[in-house]
Amino acid sequence: MALINKIREKSGWAVGAIAIGLGIFVVGGDLLGPNSRLLGNDANEIGEIAGETIEYQEFDEVFQQMKTNYENQTGRSANEGELAMLREQAWNQLIFKIALEKEYERLGIEVSEEELFDMVQGNNIHPAVRQAFTNPQTGEFDRAQVVQYLQNMAPADRPMWTNFEQGVASDRVRTKYSNLLNKSVYVTTAEAKNFFNAQNATASVKVLYVPYFTISDSAVNVTDAQLKDFYERNKELYKVEEGRSIEYVTVPVTASQEDNKTYEEEMASVAKQFAAASNDSAFVNANSDRPYNGAYLTPGELPEQLRTVTLEEGKVYGPFTAENSYSLYKVVDVKDGGKSAAKASHILIKPESDTPEAKAAAKAKATDVLNQIKKGADFAQMAAQYGSDGTASVGGDLGWFQTGQMVAPFEKAVFGASSAGLLPELVETEYGYHIVKVTQPKTSRSYKIAAIERAMEPSESTRDAAYAVADELSGTSGSLEEFRANVAQNKALVKQDVKEIGKNNIVAGGLNNARELVRWTYAKDTKVGDVSPVFEIEDQFVVAVLTGKREKGYAKVEDIKDELTAAVRNELKAKQIIEKIQKTKGNVDQMAAAYGPDAMLRTADDVTFASGTIPGIGLEPVAVGKTFGLKPGGRTAPFEGNGGVIVVELVNITKAPEVQDLSGVKQQLVNMRSANTESQAFEAIKEKANITDNRVRFF
Repeated sequence: MALINKIREKSGWAVGAIAIGLGIFVVGGDLLGPNSRLLGNDANEIGEIAGETIEYQEFDEVFQQMKTNYENQTGRSANEGELAMLREQAWNQLIFKIALEKEYERLGIEVSEEELFDMVQGNNIHPAVRQAFTNPQTGEFDRAQVVQYLQNMAPADRPMWTNFEQGVASDRVRTKYSNLLNKSVYVTTAEAKNFFNAQNATASVKVLYVPYFTISDSAVNVTDAQLKDFYERNKELYKVEEGRSIEYVTVPVTASQEDNKTYEEEMASVAKQFAAASNDSAFVNANSDRPYNGAYLTPGELPEQLRTVTLEEGKVYGPFTAENSYSLYKVVDVKDGGKSAAKASHILIKPESDTPEAKAAAKAKATDVLNQIKKGADFAQMAAQYGSDGTASVGGDLGWFQTGQMVAPFEKAVFGASSAGLLPELVETEYGYHIVKVTQPKTSRSYKIAAIERAMEPSESTRDAAYAVADELSGTSGSLEEFRANVAQNKALVKQDVKEIGKNNIVAGGLNNARELVRWTYAKDTKVGDVSPVFEIEDQFVVAVLTGKREKGYAKVEDIKDELTAAVRNELKAKQIIEKIQKTKGNVDQMAAAYGPDAMLRTADDVTFASGTIPGIGLEPVAVGKTFGLKPGGRTAPFEGNGGVIVVELVNITKAPEVQDLSGVKQQLVNMRSANTESQAFEAIKEKANITDNRVRFF
């Protein structure tokens, strides 16, 4: 039975493993099944890949297998985010199966019957077969076990074995294709030398840098003609996928004052019953959102509400309110003899250096602060004024701590105190001089606490009231203009915008698990200006209006006007700055002085061609490229950089050391290129597969 289970686990594994290996995961949405599809003659078609129609059932079979495998491996049900990942994996697995298999066929890559036999029973056993038929006693592969299994295979197991063999064959085909790609990677000696030089040759430069922000945006006028011209020159930068834009409002569903009052009354009643309960663990398990723990807690581990009160065995404390929840605590037992704990505050005065003079100065300052506190100065205020660590902002409070948590001198002083109060002497540690106030002296007492915690859930009437607000907004808004007007009239509603939502998204702006809203935006009958029905997303009701549709291809100028305007504005600023720089003369120091205070002069050493970065300026690959084309003492004309106009003056270039043997560099380059070949090939094949993705119709 164990062997059959191994085969079952392995059957169909190869294709999924390859899809995962390619690392192509895009968040998808909730699978609702064919009953949720939109109307149309192609209602069962989930998409098309390389000319082949993908029916819903075919996709679902792949998805369900991946879901089952995932949940078997993790031992739990997949959550929404994981389901989305699995659906994308299933889709990519189908792309792999169809598009890549066509490529294999075109290239003549296949696995013969003889080769398959060799991988299962011959001399070149496939790793999956070896793993499934390894003798657990010896740890060795047992070929005889394979033969015995095949001879005695039950008819019911034959489909599973066939699936397993198909997985083995698919993996071998994929390996052949991968090897074919990797063997095509070749690095010449010249490439290796250039790569080595780019990594190791360094330049020292002086840079004149005038950022674009030195010219006010309002001083540069951008015309529509300039926007269009820039767009046409850089059109390839603005390729986009299909997208939708919305405006939406949320109506939170939170407990009302009436709900809180009901909870308070209920918890007051529970508190009386809790005090009289004889079996605290059973009472907690019956009345709390969290099960009974029963652990003993030190004072520092107690709930915050119990740390400032004197606890008595058998007494109930609360109810307490915090973060939409109520809590009650009962002291079940109190015992002594545990690990000691204490609570203290301190003011740390650190020496400025390790010199005797600096230490003496710090000690004198700490002594002065201690004397002021002894005369009546407020400890917390003095900590805020003089403390030099993170506790200064909270009055020096260190909270509770146990033995072993503080450095030895500090711990000895605090745990040596018999009562609360200011320690009369400074405490010196490796960090400096401490003024210490013991706020709770040491104790070895611990407490067993029974806790009842309940979340404050909104009542049905509260939920209905919130829904009524959202429903009225949806029902009375017949257009974008009416939606905006209605939101403006209700001061409690806040409108938010989300741009370019992808068709397989499960997130829309700040809304998680918003798959149904996303699907509505892509429905065939949803038009720009349409207002959505009410969606319940987590703990809120949501109403949205579709404000825009973007089709796959090139972005429209009007849709990216702000982005284009910023780019064109920088071009125009660059022209102004370059014209002004060209009127100056001399080296970069003289040019910077002549230009004025807006010009920045930077020096940088160890600039490498491979980095594309100039320290102190940032990523400027054009500037770096120009640098290595200069001779020492030479400089560039002013040119447009990423963040401003640049003039580079080369001080010196330190050449890379001579290397006689470039084989290591060649291998490094081969490894780098080989690592990406398979995924790049898959993306290229995927791009040419003319994929139609209709998954949004189903989930």
